[in-house]
Amino acid sequence: MGPLRFMFLLCLSAAAMSMVRSEDPYLFFTWNVTYGTISPFGVPQQAIFINGEFPGPNINSTTNNNIVINVHNNLDEPFLVTWHGIQHRKNSWQDGVLGTMCPIPPGTNYTYHFQVKDQIGSYIYYPTTAMHRAAGGFGGLRVNSRLLIPVPYADPEDDYTVLIGDWYSKSHSTLKKFLDSGRSLGRPDGVLINGKSPKGDGKEEPLFTMKPGKTYKYRICNVGIKNSLNFRIQGHPMTLVEMEGSHTVQNTYESLDVHVGQCFGVLVTADKEPKDYYIVASTRFTKTVLTTKGIVRYTNGKGPASPEIPEAPVGWAWSLNQFRTFRWNLTASAARPNPQGSYHYGSINITRTIKLINSATKVDGKLRYAINGVSHVDPPTPLKLAEYYGVPDKVFKYDIISDDPPADAVDKVTLAPNVMNMTFRNFIEIIFENHEKSIQSWHVDGYSFFAVSVEPGRWTPDRRRNYNLLDAVSRHTIQVFPKSFAAILLTFDNAGMWNIRSELTERRYLGQELYSSVLSPARSLRDEYNMPDNSLLCGIVKGLPKPPPYEI
Repeated sequence: MGPLRFMFLLCLSAAAMSMVRSEDPYLFFTWNVTYGTISPFGVPQQAIFINGEFPGPNINSTTNNNIVINVHNNLDEPFLVTWHGIQHRKNSWQDGVLGTMCPIPPGTNYTYHFQVKDQIGSYIYYPTTAMHRAAGGFGGLRVNSRLLIPVPYADPEDDYTVLIGDWYSKSHSTLKKFLDSGRSLGRPDGVLINGKSPKGDGKEEPLFTMKPGKTYKYRICNVGIKNSLNFRIQGHPMTLVEMEGSHTVQNTYESLDVHVGQCFGVLVTADKEPKDYYIVASTRFTKTVLTTKGIVRYTNGKGPASPEIPEAPVGWAWSLNQFRTFRWNLTASAARPNPQGSYHYGSINITRTIKLINSATKVDGKLRYAINGVSHVDPPTPLKLAEYYGVPDKVFKYDIISDDPPADAVDKVTLAPNVMNMTFRNFIEIIFENHEKSIQSWHVDGYSFFAVSVEPGRWTPDRRRNYNLLDAVSRHTIQVFPKSFAAILLTFDNAGMWNIRSELTERRYLGQELYSSVLSPARSLRDEYNMPDNSLLCGIVKGLPKPPPYEI
């Protein structure tokens, strides 16, 4: 072989190796979804297991990893999983909700493929079909920072996922029948911590252990379906360091209100007397407070936990004041090396204001929940597929609700698919206005938003004077207190069909959700991926040839 040919082949080999190295790492999982039996309150009941685990396995990933999960549905019903808080840049095809995907039929499998692109932090996954979330199928999903990006705190001794949530002893199918018949779910039966309801008698095995003098990270996520929960660790203050993918100013708290769908990352140091301590989770804003507690044990511990557990706060004003203390860490880098505060969201002009009012009413004598007078109904054909195949008019109508509805618009409710057109890359203000006496929790798929205000009363433009336009935390789920509003700001720069929903499963199931259609005028792969080859087809598009793919 001549020297020139050798050098040519060497250059080709180097280029190929560079291309291989340039692709981000892949993580592969195979999940078998089955029914199983648990007895958290002493009575056997059916639950949803993943690979024989309840809760499901924890996904441990790093920024920009490609995650490939082959989900085998061994249930007797269609099934879908959503990756709550993962933005799926340009890829709403993997969002795992009925507006974007056909559910996985029983006895079949589907392989999700998504990338945790430019994200860090603590997230969860859970089912979105029927009332499956009330039976399990949920778990933790963490995205660790790349080694080259500094994290604004020292590496903890260990990293624990704490899944807290309310729980019903009735089966998910029974709960679904309640809602289908027009009944509310009523009060849950208790609270679980990582799928358990410890007796709190000090005799059970510890949920977590800590070495004296060491600091641990706890990722606390509310995977419940209805109730906000207060979380605390007996005798141990918690330093908040991360919230739903954002590093925060490191304030210290004795307890934290964690609303449905929210995740907090805290640091806890084992610097107290070496013995057992209780971690406590209890319901908030309920007439009857449900509490559960589990053991955290020092490795050299020599005594039981004190029976006197710290009291939970009272009233939602306390929770509102706690929200006001949450601040974005402007000097910390997130998934990229530039500081979080380099994005001056407060200097961007708002191009559109959308007010979303939730309501509860009855339609034909049955309970329904609505947004701006429309109670969402999932059609047999997913909205995204209808749009992609060019037949949206056969499935849904755009913009059947207005941006600024009158207060009485919620009195008359229409059942229909609820889809709003959003202009690609516009900077939008969304107001969640709660006229009811119960607390709400809202989530926006595909995006992080700036939670600039949560305040009592009705929203008016004058309320903008009190917005936090400097260091509001960038997050994906926000609570709205009774007779109050929440204001968020975000740029609709992620093309696709994205779900905006109540995190309270009863309300979402009965219509309190909508979809935002974000179309790129360029119809280019630079803005949105093509439909995956393995996409399931259903409804009126089943059997149709795929439309021509987008091009670069």
